[in-house]
Amino acid sequence: MSRKESPEINAGSMADIAFLLLIFFLVTTTMNVESGILRKIPKKDKISSTLIIHDRNILEVYINSKNKIMVDKNEISLENLTELAIDFIDNGGGLDQNKNNCDWCEGEKLATLSDHPSKAFISLKTDRNTSYKTYISTIDNINASYTHLRNKIAVKLFQQNYSSLLDDFKKSNFKDKILENKIKIVRDKYPLLLSDDELK
Repeated sequence: MSRKESPEINAGSMADIAFLLLIFFLVTTTMNVESGILRKIPKKDKISSTLIIHDRNILEVYINSKNKIMVDKNEISLENLTELAIDFIDNGGGLDQNKNNCDWCEGEKLATLSDHPSKAFISLKTDRNTSYKTYISTIDNINASYTHLRNKIAVKLFQQNYSSLLDDFKKSNFKDKILENKIKIVRDKYPLLLSDDELK
């Protein structure tokens, strides 16, 4: 019985076809870009690493593995976090480093909350299983509290809110020195003191 030999398949053009398919999929595939946090890294201050912060000047926010937000071991909602952060920052219950009162603060001056906006640190800690979405939402709500306070003081001082000052400054290609000075004054009144590290 004679054995028939199977005809050989010419694989010479297979590499060309694979290359064309690769190019096709590269051109037609869309990439999902991860959302991130738009944040400018501040310049390093010449502050001693042994800075002593009193407990009342630290608001500890913790996100656990079940994405629950905890403040002082109590679970709170994101909406309540914004309000709580505003009360904490704007308390005005003491003096700043130069022994000056916060005469623009509208808080209740409680002994359990921060002394001054320049001393009000918010410490954000997360579990390793915390979702990225919850982390971003938490930071957004903390930032919203600062924006609220900055808008209020900007309207009081310059009859224009902080957000529109920033927009006008961007429109000037960051060259308007008067707007830059106004923004600096507002930021000095309510400096963003948010840390991902453990504060002591």
